[in-house]
Amino acid sequence: MSVSYAIIVPHPPIIIPTVGRGREVDVQTTIDAYRAAAKQAAAWSPEVLIVTSPHTVMYADYFHISPGKGASGDMSAFGAAQTRLDVQYDADLRQELVRQAEAAGIQAGTLGEKDPSLDHGTFLPLYFLREAGVNCPILRIGLSGFSPLEHYRLGQCIARAVDALGRRAVFVASGDLSHKLKDDGPYGYVPEGPVFDRRVTQAMDSGDFLQFLTMDASLCDRAAECGLRSFQIMAGALD
Repeated sequence: MSVSYAIIVPHPPIIIPTVGRGREVDVQTTIDAYRAAAKQAAAWSPEVLIVTSPHTVMYADYFHISPGKGASGDMSAFGAAQTRLDVQYDADLRQELVRQAEAAGIQAGTLGEKDPSLDHGTFLPLYFLREAGVNCPILRIGLSGFSPLEHYRLGQCIARAVDALGRRAVFVASGDLSHKLKDDGPYGYVPEGPVFDRRVTQAMDSGDFLQFLTMDASLCDRAAECGLRSFQIMAGALD
């Protein structure tokens, strides 16, 4: 098997009802799309989920892969401690990925964990996937300060590791787009925000994922993007 399937998903905590407390109705189209994506992922019957998140451990010069047998997390940071998840990690796949990365000269592994709990960039996709009936082990991978090409190459290593072990995997690329889309939003507005969003969603729509590697760095910085590197790893995994 290989990484044949992927979903790209955002992670706004408000879409979980215990966090939104009624405010989630303002983003119902996002919730509906999330559930559609989760339902599709469930139809693929994954044996493992490969989750990349901008909010787990991140280093400038290292890809962090979460260690241990598994992890737990909740939405206590967003006022909903009762909403909780537990996950298991695919230790064999993790070991194979580290081996593949080392062979490719990529700095990746399980060193330097600071907080083992599930970050919200991982929690949100798993919440909706569990709702859809997906309850399999995962691999949680952080982003880095490496170049777009290195993120792409890590994705290729993920595909080789999945193939080596014969796993049926679904890649979950967690990431929001620009945080600067509204004057009354928490980060304000810049013209580059909607420009960035259009370019990323056009790449998604066309399936030309190599565009993720050639985005203008200054545009990305000005737009305060969150998730592009998740999409770059996904692009490599689907090479």
